[in-house]
Amino acid sequence: MNGVNSKPPRTGRLKQHKKERRTSMQEQKRVVEKDPPLRKDERIVITGAGGFIAGNLALYFKKKGFTNIRAVDKKPLYEWYLHVPGVENLCLDVSDEDNCRRVCEGAVEVYNLAADMGGMGFIERFRIECLRSILINTHMVEAAYRAGARRYFFSSSACAYNTLLQKDPNVRALKESDAYPAMAERGYGWEKLMSEMFCEEYWHERGMKTFIARFHNVYGPHGTWDGGREKAPAAMCRKVIEGMDKKDLSINIWGNGEQTRSFMYIDDCVVGIDKIMHCDNLIATPINLGSSEMVSINTLVSKVERIAGVKLKRTYDLEAPQGVAGRNSDNTFIRKVLKWEPNTSLDKGLAVTYKWIQGQYEKRKKGHRVGVG
Repeated sequence: MNGVNSKPPRTGRLKQHKKERRTSMQEQKRVVEKDPPLRKDERIVITGAGGFIAGNLALYFKKKGFTNIRAVDKKPLYEWYLHVPGVENLCLDVSDEDNCRRVCEGAVEVYNLAADMGGMGFIERFRIECLRSILINTHMVEAAYRAGARRYFFSSSACAYNTLLQKDPNVRALKESDAYPAMAERGYGWEKLMSEMFCEEYWHERGMKTFIARFHNVYGPHGTWDGGREKAPAAMCRKVIEGMDKKDLSINIWGNGEQTRSFMYIDDCVVGIDKIMHCDNLIATPINLGSSEMVSINTLVSKVERIAGVKLKRTYDLEAPQGVAGRNSDNTFIRKVLKWEPNTSLDKGLAVTYKWIQGQYEKRKKGHRVGVG
């Protein structure tokens, strides 16, 4: 062979293979078969339905006239926030593979919102529990594929974004490409980012239509409001209500109060899920689902004070979990694709949320069973 290697260098073969694979994946993504309209009696599966967002999603689809909804959660039924009449409720842990297969039987659309998660106090303290949610996501996407589901929705999170971009309270809004180079929040954020990849590959390699929404701090009625898993809006409402009840007009704020966030009202969230799931331009494409109205935690407290009609003395716990310094949703992409974005103002959503939590607080004082998280 005159000392000449007839085979191309290994690095060259690898580069060519990767190029061909990318080309194949891109071509496959362009070929999208049109689905028939979803009939009202075809099965919709919603996991995590004993919780906040998924419970409201089940109610949303029921109000739209769907009659074959299967709602799933590992919690006992009496701990579910919402019991939607006419919905099949299953108490199953979908981190178990066999349970996922049972759950997805006959499903046409699957909405996977099950996760072990909570507010910042929970996800910083219980990273292993958050990471283990990847079992839910890997088993559910495979079970949905095996069941022949046409569409699969995964609830990701803004925690998947690169934390190095979130060190300043005056942070620029995060756009979808900011997840890479990857530096997600430990535990919860990495679990979400890895699970997004599973969804992308199930479309590219197996042709199942998957949809990915990165939630930005959802709040509203029928959500967690006590017990350590609650998000900031609910926590602030409860603290103000407790302070007024106990005649202790002071409030302890985690961090210095200058951390910034955006908060999306639950009604906007469920509408957004529906729109994203049924937009073929968003197949296997992560997209922000959040409000672009960014406020500091101090401003959030002031808004709750105005609703309650009180002024509280503020103290600050600089050692408490507080997450990234700033985070906001860049809604350029969702406006472009869906001609829509979450638009309920924080003032309006907080007023409804405060009233609901106040009612739950009063019921608990009277000895009634209420869900807290």
